[in-house]
Amino acid sequence: MNSRRSWLIFGIGVFAYLIAVMQRTSIGVAGVAATERFHSTASVLSTLAVVQLIVYAAMQIPVGVLIDRVGSRWLMAVGTALMIVGQVTVAFAPTIGVAILGRILVGAGDATVFTSLMRLINSWFRGRLVPQLSQWIGNIGQLGQVLSAIPFAIILHQSGWTTAFLSAASLSVIALVGIVAAISDRPVGSSEGPRPATWGESIRQLRVSLARPGTQLGFWSHFVTQSSGTVFSLMWGLPFMVFALGIDPAEASGLLIVAVVAGLISGPILGVLTARHPLRRSNLVLGIVAMMGVVWAVVLLWPGTPPLWLLIVLLIAIGIGGPGSLIGFDFARTSNPLRSLGSANGIVNVGGFLASFVMMFLIGLALDGQNAARVAAGGASDLYALDAFRWAFAIQYVIVGIGVGFLVRARRRTRRLLSEDEGIEVAPLWVLLSDAWKRRGRGAAG
Repeated sequence: MNSRRSWLIFGIGVFAYLIAVMQRTSIGVAGVAATERFHSTASVLSTLAVVQLIVYAAMQIPVGVLIDRVGSRWLMAVGTALMIVGQVTVAFAPTIGVAILGRILVGAGDATVFTSLMRLINSWFRGRLVPQLSQWIGNIGQLGQVLSAIPFAIILHQSGWTTAFLSAASLSVIALVGIVAAISDRPVGSSEGPRPATWGESIRQLRVSLARPGTQLGFWSHFVTQSSGTVFSLMWGLPFMVFALGIDPAEASGLLIVAVVAGLISGPILGVLTARHPLRRSNLVLGIVAMMGVVWAVVLLWPGTPPLWLLIVLLIAIGIGGPGSLIGFDFARTSNPLRSLGSANGIVNVGGFLASFVMMFLIGLALDGQNAARVAAGGASDLYALDAFRWAFAIQYVIVGIGVGFLVRARRRTRRLLSEDEGIEVAPLWVLLSDAWKRRGRGAAG
């Protein structure tokens, strides 16, 4: 545990995840090029990303069960191979239908990597280091978005669609070699215990994990924090910046890096806070959601075109949401035994992607609907008008609002269970702050 071998596995696993994120986000950077290549409407174009996320989300629980049943190594290897095949398919796709098939394969492969890696670090590391490593996995992995925003985008604009996607696939080949050559599921002599002997036992283990309030709290935490940034970076951010705000496509791709940098800076801080204040993790999640909601409100209500500085503030806010979503996995870690952690992590990871593909698809429908109404009224077609994006992006408040309601409910049940089982009472945050203020006042008076 926590050995040199542990760090080698961590490094190779994070590289594989970084490349998986690049494959996932490449279609967002290629959104404008896809519009020109396939001549599609907004809702059909959104299918490229939505179907990918549906497959990703739908596979999380089966992947979690498989991790507990057969281990992480071969799941990561098979998933990376699927991403190679998927990106090659997209590279040569003559129609939107073939491209969608390729993205389905990418989504299926991508679904195996992150959850498997999260399971690996719990097998190879112990102590307060684990929640911090979870943040580093997310943060380093998001550098894959930088690879898609800069080198992938440059190749796309200079050498074309096919060359760009083949180049992306070649990086997954390197990741696949590393996984097969160096990763193993657990240390020799591990005390984790035997894996489930039958599929029936695996399903029972999944049901127990799903019933735990802590797992549900992790699901809803992931749901409300990750979705906004995923929707923006994976699908609608680039069309919004290029067509609605009038930003050059290359500059818009570069601006997406702001969200990545924000995650890199905030992630380690959130990791430390999560490790030091485990009873206040949900307050961190709700604080991040409130911050994103306020910034989005300012952007959507801004009279005229929002200025560049405000767009940067938005990118910072949704960038913090990425590492904020990883707090959900810490809820799963502390609420489930190690033998069923793969299933619990799979359940949590569904949350953000479920919210993301629902938002993504509804935003596409909203843009198409407003454009159709505009044309029917005798106006010119303007699919990506700024006012259309204002109404479309407002859909986030409905989806996230529903998630916050369920989060608060799951938190109440988790705290009640903590009180009954361990005698730990978690006072509301305002009571904690009030007591701290009073103690500070008495200390100053003394």
